[in-house]
Amino acid sequence: MRRRALALLLALALAAPGGAAAAETPPLPDVEWSFEGLFGTFDRASVRRGFQVYSEVCVACHSLNQLYYRSLGQIGYGAEEVAEIAAQRQVTAGPNDEGEMFERPGQASDRFVAPFPNENAARAANNGAAPPDLSLMVKAREGGADYLYAILTGFREQPPAGVTAAEGMYYNDFFDDANEETPGGQIAMAPPLNDDQVQYADGTEATVEQMARDVATFLAWSAEPELETRKRMGIKVILFLLVLTGMFYAVKRKVWSRLH
Repeated sequence: MRRRALALLLALALAAPGGAAAAETPPLPDVEWSFEGLFGTFDRASVRRGFQVYSEVCVACHSLNQLYYRSLGQIGYGAEEVAEIAAQRQVTAGPNDEGEMFERPGQASDRFVAPFPNENAARAANNGAAPPDLSLMVKAREGGADYLYAILTGFREQPPAGVTAAEGMYYNDFFDDANEETPGGQIAMAPPLNDDQVQYADGTEATVEQMARDVATFLAWSAEPELETRKRMGIKVILFLLVLTGMFYAVKRKVWSRLH
């Protein structure tokens, strides 16, 4: 009898406003992306704007360890522009003739320089939470680009009724790390985007939604820069198989016509 009463009380608590059900993660927004579908391609202007957002905002905390500076040539940057972008960062190289490591300006052949030398340094600078590498984030999270867009636009100034944010945490409608200590949308990252935070070179209005869309597009490209090449190859293979199937069918008709 006591067990039934406890189960009933637990069910009522979960169903009550302000209980765990009140903090349930909502469905992700369904954003239309230019790179979706068999014939989808990356919007180069959006990718470049997204790279600008990453360079001016996200790079302070998040790395892109799997991406090379030379890859920026695929989104419209010239060789001199790529070299200039890479040279803005310092890379640890060596050893030199004396056996010592040294710092040099980045080169196009270098991977993107991380904001912190190691994970411990990243944790120390971010209240114990190491910002994740974004190289493959679009492929690592269910929902892909929709998830990143939702996280960047899903912050609340105050958590919903009945939810108390832990110290140093922020509330995001779409975040759920399944951590019992910080359940229901609590995230260590502060809202990274604000309106007009960057000044787009092409004059596009830099709203939070626009910047979120652009940086999600850039990260989708960085996770799979060969996407368009793979799709073109897939289309060629499909066309080849269709032609081959037609030829086989014609041969079959020709062979069987002689037997009848």
